[in-house]
Amino acid sequence: MPVKLKICGMRDPENIRQVLRYRPDYMGFIFHDKSPRYAGNSIEKILDVEFPRYLEKVGVFVNENIKKILEIRKRLQLDMAQLHGNETADLCKSLRAEGLKVVKVFSVGPDFDFQVMEPYVSFADYFLFDTKGTYYGGNARPFDWTLIDNYPFEKPFFLGGGIGTDNIGDIRQIRSACFHAVDVNSLVESAPGLKDPEKLEIFRKQFDKIRL
Repeated sequence: MPVKLKICGMRDPENIRQVLRYRPDYMGFIFHDKSPRYAGNSIEKILDVEFPRYLEKVGVFVNENIKKILEIRKRLQLDMAQLHGNETADLCKSLRAEGLKVVKVFSVGPDFDFQVMEPYVSFADYFLFDTKGTYYGGNARPFDWTLIDNYPFEKPFFLGGGIGTDNIGDIRQIRSACFHAVDVNSLVESAPGLKDPEKLEIFRKQFDKIRL
């Protein structure tokens, strides 16, 4: 299956409409109020956008309680919850029981141990690898992708962390059959939460050339 595309950190309705022209498979909305891309104050405006049926809407949360996640899910008609903090496997299990797909994020550094993921294998639909850094995501730099060669599970995963026009071609090196999607954010922006159409035009053309 070709690798899919997720564009994250959206909040402005007009910019969302621009981004939809580049046919992402997933679109992410961040509900962590410390993020400069926080979408929590824009939900009603986002609802005015007509989304294509094939696109899955992803809510991004950091150590949020299940009640709040489900409330936002209902308001924005989310398909997936992306969990970026220290959430438990039990929370993943509970969200799936509510019919919500779950993406559990793991921040990768040189000493990353894949075994920390093992408790989540039965309760997450996907994993997402991001770069370990100061923030919960949005660190705008890639980790050493060769570390994924040691990925021991059969769970499909997203690749995030500092992906842009300068390095999208390098994803050819990732040959795992579990490589499901690329997650892009800050490196295709003109400002936090605003994607740059010119950068996305270039990125989409490069991405289409190397899709596996």
